[in-house]
This record gives sequence, structure tokens and C-alpha cells, in this order.
Amino acid sequence: MNPNHYDIVIIGSGAGGGTLALSLAPEGKRILIIERGDFLRREQDNWNPSAVFVQAKYQSPEIWRDGEGRAFRPGIQYYVGGNTKFYGAALLRLRAEDFGEILHHGGVSPAWPVSYAQFEPYYCAAEALFHVHGARGADPTEPPSSRPYPYPPVSHEPRIAELATALTGEGLHPFPLPLGILLDEHEGKVDRHSPCIRCDAFDGFPCLLGAKADAQTICLEPALTYPNVTLLTNAYVEKLGTDAGGRNVNSVHVRRGGASEIYSGDIVVVACGAINSAALLLRSASPQHPTGLANSSDVVGRHYMRHNNSAFMAVSRRRNDTVFQKTLAINDYYFGAPDWEYPLGHIQMLGKSHGATMAAELPAWLPFHPELALSELAGHAIDFWLTSEDLPDPANRVTLADDGGIVLNLAPNNMEGHHRLREKLREMLDAMDCHPHLLPRNLYLGKDIPIGGTAHQNGTIRFGSDPATSALDVNCKAHDLDNLYVVDASFFVSCGAVNPSLTIIANALRVADHLRQRMR
Repeated sequence: MNPNHYDIVIIGSGAGGGTLALSLAPEGKRILIIERGDFLRREQDNWNPSAVFVQAKYQSPEIWRDGEGRAFRPGIQYYVGGNTKFYGAALLRLRAEDFGEILHHGGVSPAWPVSYAQFEPYYCAAEALFHVHGARGADPTEPPSSRPYPYPPVSHEPRIAELATALTGEGLHPFPLPLGILLDEHEGKVDRHSPCIRCDAFDGFPCLLGAKADAQTICLEPALTYPNVTLLTNAYVEKLGTDAGGRNVNSVHVRRGGASEIYSGDIVVVACGAINSAALLLRSASPQHPTGLANSSDVVGRHYMRHNNSAFMAVSRRRNDTVFQKTLAINDYYFGAPDWEYPLGHIQMLGKSHGATMAAELPAWLPFHPELALSELAGHAIDFWLTSEDLPDPANRVTLADDGGIVLNLAPNNMEGHHRLREKLREMLDAMDCHPHLLPRNLYLGKDIPIGGTAHQNGTIRFGSDPATSALDVNCKAHDLDNLYVVDASFFVSCGAVNPSLTIIANALRVADHLRQRMR
């Protein structure tokens, strides 16, 4: 028996790979999870806004290039649990309509090859697995659900409750933001035994207490209690090799500690994130697959999407002493507005601004920025995240440089709806007792959002029924290979205007059901 051969090899330990590993662990099959990073060190800097955002201490040091050859540092982290270690854990379902074709001002968002109804039970399972706190019926665009949220919504602190009341008075429908969080509270008070303490270092920070529902806490740690599951860290997968016929992946080439190692699996699953998964398949070109693995359709790396995202700070006329601010969202303009027939997008709250981050990103506002002045301004800050849909464009793509480095070609599209969404938020400011200005938070998550913002990456290895226009079938198996699957956000055909994490988790559970049937 080859000790380096497994029943299942999973490359990547984030939302997709981690969820798949946990779901399949009870089957007793030998599972190898390969993670290029290590466990994130628990230390004081986990909650230090200067270390996390300004110094970008946990961000990968690697350099990518854009389509013009300009270098940039992507907002990406490599750790056990993937980017979920840093995400804001806003876990929303795609709207039911997002699974169909939608006309936008900038073009058409294509239909998925599966329906919302097929995903719905897996959304329920994903919400239960990741401890999602929410309230059914409050969001006017909420898709049908067969179960209530498994946990009650995270309560608003007083100033945020005032915002909700004010916006309701304006005819809007603010709702509790669904959050994946290990929080126990009663009547707005945190219970003594609650893992989460409602601190101000949740959104964009790694959780020092393990109270965020990230893939390490929720999936990897429980999966590793099974004797049949093995995790390999600090292991970079250079390429995948195939048999002579080119129909089966029979080797996973790993670089670890300066040495080369080879593993194999009856089933190989790629879950490196949409950009790195596409890059891995392109690096795996061979005589049998000259344009890259699983790429006979020439779509691998294409149709890259990352949402049209913006972060803004409003300045409250009264102090905002909120600590845990990320509890409210607005979807009234998701599909359009009275003065605009096309979709605008989604608004949610961000974690609270800190003086330390403002000192780095707001020099134009406060040229002398004494710490006291910045702290005072932060005490009046109310912070928002806007998400609108960008559309799949085959020219927006991941390619490889001559040295094998990642090249990300990106031309923004469908921006008019996003600009109008910002204006809708600006119009709400007076009702929220804020000054009539929105100030950009360009340093949010320690990156420049337009090109370096990779938190919502998706769409580079799309799935579909036609092998001529898609790389994966409806079960996320490569059309061109018999044992290769992809379970991160690469499979997305379109991206809607909500955070992709819950859909990644739900899909991993869906693919796990398919693999269980296949392995019997």
C-alpha cells in the first residue's frame, strides 16, 4: 500500500475544502487536506487594528501583476481555514432570482445550471453548521426557506437600533445581518459562557477566542478528530499530473520545507480559492491538456468576478459608542429603485473604525491628524459596506506570467448601479442623524479594493451542462477528467450582490452528497 495514496485529496482548507472534509470525514475514507499555510498564531496582534490593517501583518507577501504588468500585493491570507479566518462572517443566501437570468444596466447576469430549490436544503444545512444568527421575514428580498435560522439575530446596540428605527421610518426595511458567530446572548446581554464577547475586533480580524464561525473552528478542528483525516500544512501544490490517457489526476506535486513530495487520490478536489485554483489548473498543462487541466473549453481563469465593493464611513452628529457594529443590512435596492429599473445592490454595516487605521487612510482629511482628533472622529464613525454585482466577462481573467506568477486582468463593469447605491446611502444620512458626507475607507482589510480586493473572488472555473462553455459539470466535476472536482467559488456562473461564503459552504455540502453516492 502506498502511504501517500488517499481516497480523497482536498487542496485548500477554507470554506469549500474545510466543509467538504468535515462532511466526508464520517465515511471512514482516508482524506488528505493540503494547506499551503500554517495555523494562524494566536497572539495579541490578532486584535490590533494597526497590525491587521495598517501593517497587513497577516497578509501574504506575494506579488501579483495586473494586465498592464503593474505589481500589486493582493488582499489574501494563507492559513488553515483560508480567508474565513479574516472574513466578516456575513452569511447570506443568494436571492432565488440570482439563480436565473437578470438584466443589469451593464449587461446580463446569466442563469445558473441548477435552481435555487436544489440549493435550498444545503443552505439550511450550511446555516446550521456555521451557527448563523438571523431573523426570517425581515429582509424583503429573502428567498424561500424551509427552516428558520438556527440561532436568533445578533442584537443591535443602542445607536444601531436607532438607525434601524430611523430607516424604517423612511419606508425602508433594515434587517438583522445574518452572521456566523459563536455568540450566546439574552436580551442583548452576552451570557457568561458565550465564546464571543462582542468585541470591536471581529470584522476583518482573526478571532483570538475562536468565536468566529470560520472554517478552522467549525470544520477543520472537528474533522481532525477522525483518525482517517490528515492535514498537511505549509505545503504548496505546484501542479497536478494525469495518467497517460489524461482522464485521471494521478499525482499531486507538493513543495514542502524545500523538498518535493508526491501524493495521489482516487478523488482529487481543488479548493484553493478562485484565483489560485485557476492558476493551479493552468500550471498543470501537459501534452494531454496543453491549455491547462480541465480547460478544453478555454474558460479556466476566465469570467473572474469579485463584486463591485466599496467601504464608507459616515460621521454621526452624536457619538456612536457601538462596540460590535456589524449587525444591520438593507436590501431595498437589491433589484432596483423607484428611479432606476436595474439592480443596485446590498448595504451592510462594517466593523467600527479605529483611530489607528484612520491615521493611515485619512491624511487628506486631517493633515496633522493628532491621535486625539482621530479617536474623537472614530467615536462618531458609522461604517458601511456596499456590494453590487459585477458581470462575468471572459476578458477578466487569471493568467500566468512567464515566471509562473499570477496575472490578474480586471476591467470593472456594471458600475452605474453601484454609484447609484452609494447615492441612496448618502440620502439616508440625514435620517440617521449623520453629516451629509460619505468618506471612503480604502484601507479596509488592508488592501486597495478595486484590484487587490480578493475577498469575494469567484467565477474562474464555471460549472454548467455544456462542456464547450464550462469547465465543470453540475456536480462540480471537471468535464475533461473523471476524478477532479472544484469546491471553492470558482464554480460560480454569476455572483449576485451578497457575500459568497454561504453559497460556497452550501455547495460543498451538495458536492459531498454526490461524492458519498459515488464512493458507495
